Amino acid sequence: MLHVDPIFAATSAVPSSVAVTTPAGPSVLAAGGESVPPPFSVSALVTGTRLDSWLALGLVLAAGLYLYGVYRLRIRGDRWPVARTVFFLGPGLGGIALVTVSGLHAYDTTLLSVHMVQHMVLSMVSPIFLALGAPMTLALRTLPQAPRKRLLAIVHSRIARVYSFPLVAFAIFVVNPFVLYFTDLYRYTLEHAWAHELVHAHFIMTGCVFFWPLLGLDPLPGRWPYPARALLMLLSVPFHTVLGLTIMQSSTLFGGDWYPSLNLGWADPWDDQVLAGGILWAGGEFVSVTMLAVLVVQWVKQSEREARRIDRELDRQEARQRAAESAA
Repeated sequence: MLHVDPIFAATSAVPSSVAVTTPAGPSVLAAGGESVPPPFSVSALVTGTRLDSWLALGLVLAAGLYLYGVYRLRIRGDRWPVARTVFFLGPGLGGIALVTVSGLHAYDTTLLSVHMVQHMVLSMVSPIFLALGAPMTLALRTLPQAPRKRLLAIVHSRIARVYSFPLVAFAIFVVNPFVLYFTDLYRYTLEHAWAHELVHAHFIMTGCVFFWPLLGLDPLPGRWPYPARALLMLLSVPFHTVLGLTIMQSSTLFGGDWYPSLNLGWADPWDDQVLAGGILWAGGEFVSVTMLAVLVVQWVKQSEREARRIDRELDRQEARQRAAESAA
């Protein structure tokens, strides 16, 4: 049986798929020395789950800290919306786990379509629900005074202001996919496991930087009004359409000869690339339009809260005026 040293597999470059011979017959190695998986199936998503990666450890740690914060609030009698907890742990952290820790990860270097599913979830789906979970607000309400001051200092730092500025975040969010897929960088991530994992983390960070100022409930400096946020979200739709159609109509394969060299008898690289472009196109438009609707709902609710606040203030002024007239 072939044995691949995990340290060597994680750090060595694999310029192309490497053919090996096992008792079962010829096989190949994909990124990081991992064997090419069998035909895609639902059962493989469960049986291929791995819990020994740094990302799995980070997800467990983030979930534990969030639940501990909710527990601290309840102990002292404060309420925390259940919906925020569900958003953060479910589609937020759970979405990341679904595409990186489950058996789906075994196909992210053998099928471009699976990589695009990861791209969509890590950069456009999970960051939205992480923002709706308001983890920063939870931390500010539960941390002791000294750590809370340090967190506020980070949030209001110049670096945070620059990266959270909507136009900067929008530029990063839009440009990154073009830089990744239309340069040799994508092929490099296929050949090096550590670079592939780094791209996953980069997707998450890029999505958080873009969606947190637009949809997040945490207090952030320099947040734009809702009409400007809705316009920015609307402007992001054409870029996913252009990128998806370009991938579908491309006359060259992304990753060069990487996918053909795997010699998969159960998947055609050209058909899979068309499917990948369609996922990015349709998925990008669906998420963008859905989030635009979420923004409109938040805008309406904020307007209602502001109207109630004004009504209360007018009532107080009227009460003071009546009291003054009675005293006179």
